Formats: sequence, C-alpha cells, structure tokens
Amino acid sequence: MVRQYQAELAFDARAKLAECPLWSVAEQMLYWVDISSHTINRFDPETKQNQAWAMPCEPGCIGIAANRGLVAALRDGWYRFYPENGELKKIADAPYDTSNMRFNDGRCDAAGRFWAGAMYEPRTAALAEMYCLDKGKARLGWGVGVENSRNYGVKVSNGLGFGLDGKTVYQSDTPNHVVYRFTFDVETGRAGAREIFVKRPDDKTQASYDGRPDGAAVDSEGCYWSAQYEGSCVLRFSPIGEIVAKVNVPAKRTTMLAFGGADLRTMYITTARDGASVDELVAQSTAGGIFACRVDVAGRAEPHYVD
Repeated sequence: MVRQYQAELAFDARAKLAECPLWSVAEQMLYWVDISSHTINRFDPETKQNQAWAMPCEPGCIGIAANRGLVAALRDGWYRFYPENGELKKIADAPYDTSNMRFNDGRCDAAGRFWAGAMYEPRTAALAEMYCLDKGKARLGWGVGVENSRNYGVKVSNGLGFGLDGKTVYQSDTPNHVVYRFTFDVETGRAGAREIFVKRPDDKTQASYDGRPDGAAVDSEGCYWSAQYEGSCVLRFSPIGEIVAKVNVPAKRTTMLAFGGADLRTMYITTARDGASVDELVAQSTAGGIFACRVDVAGRAEPHYVD
C-alpha cells in the first residue's frame, strides 16, 4: 500500500519558478531560488519571514559552503554568495553556450564537490550535461562530451541525488519522463554506467497521468523522493523503483523538495506559477508557494561545498 501524505502551505511565495530548496542545519532556515525572478531566498519557518537577494541572471541551484555562505550555479557561471552582506563573487564561467543553455538542478556530494546539471532550453535534443565544481575548478562530469558516455546527455537535468553508500547517483530528464541511475565513485567523483531507474507514464491525455520527474532527494533509508512536475505530488520510490509513498500537494507544478526541521522530517516542497493558465491560477491561488509536510522517515543533512 502506498503511504499517503498531505502538504500544506508554509509560505505563500507566489514564485514564478521556485526551485532548489536547501535546508541549513546550522541556521534552521530554508534557502531556495526563484529561477525566473533571478533571486536567492531564505525562509525562516519560525517567523514566516522570507529574505530575497537579486541575482544578475537565473540561479539554477545552490549549496551550503563549509567555510560560510553559499555556492551557486547561475546561468553565466559558478559563484560564491554571502547572505550576511549580499556579496557575490564569481568562481568560474559557465562551460556552455549561455544563449541556449543554463544551469538547473544540483547539489553537493559527500566529498564536498558541487554538482550542477544543465538544461538545453529548446528541449529538442539531449545536449545538456552534468558539471562539477571541485575545489574551485569546474569540469564536465558526464554527458555528450565525455568519453564512453556519448548517450548520457539529457534535455533538462533534474533530480540529482546521491545514494547512501556513495556508490550511486540519480538524475532525471524531466521532458523524457525518466529517472536514471549511475554507478558512482565518491572518492574520485566519477560516474560510471547508466541505467533507467524509473520510467514514468508520458501520455498526458490519460486521467491517471500524474506528472513527470523534476527535483528530488534521497532519504535516510535510501529511498528516492521525486517531485512530479504538473502532477501535484511528490513520490517516494524504493531502491528497486517501486512507489511506496505519495505526498499530495495543492499546486500542480511541484518542482523539488528538501528535508528540514530539527529532526529532518519536515519536507519542504517548492512549486511554480510559470506556464500555468489563468484558470489554473484561479483554482490554485497558492501556486508558486512553499509547501510543507511531516513525513515518517528523516532526510539527510546536505553535505557542504569545500573550497
């Protein structure tokens, strides 16, 4: 039986494209980005206050840095960002054509590397790749330009998550309704063979259609939680790809999730308003909000980026 949960509105952000929720254990606050509005945000669940910082271009994803502040992947490159004073320092330029590509989903691995996948904006070919920032130096992780991974590009890189033992990494390609699983060596930061972990139904005309895999996170039991864009839900997949839990979200365009709270059992879920019809926004006025739900299993504290 699939365990059912119900998410409730935590912050009525009215974000155009809220993404990359990131829980700070030290601050007990939730960082997140609004890609379309070019902002990095910090939400305090205790006071319900949100602070936003304007960025020069789209922030695809963020990570917590070990020595203070954040690391961020913006359309035009990698940055360090310091919330205490709003300072933004560029680390490296983006390694792609910024006219048709930008960074999207990403996170840090257990060794302190920051990974950021790209999205090919025309979405007509699987040309987007995965990149890695390792101690201030950027490199290609996997994709069309890496030897022995000619078929490992995607249209839109999403759903990045690392297995408990460091031997597995997940990536979704949202337009293709698929989640991939790679072998991974956390010591070297190298990915190996790719296989299909989950292939979601893609016929939108069917009443049973419940979205496509967007952002994700791996919990403390090794299960993979995936936000289903245009599906109004987050699904929990077992290590063999079976759906074992579902979080129902009162917003159609669920984008990503993060585990937070003192016990890491509060799930925060980001949503979007971009692409929604007028009728949809009337029916779901809190679309673009941050939603929350208590779940039975804890997440994991996010690793920090190490300079």
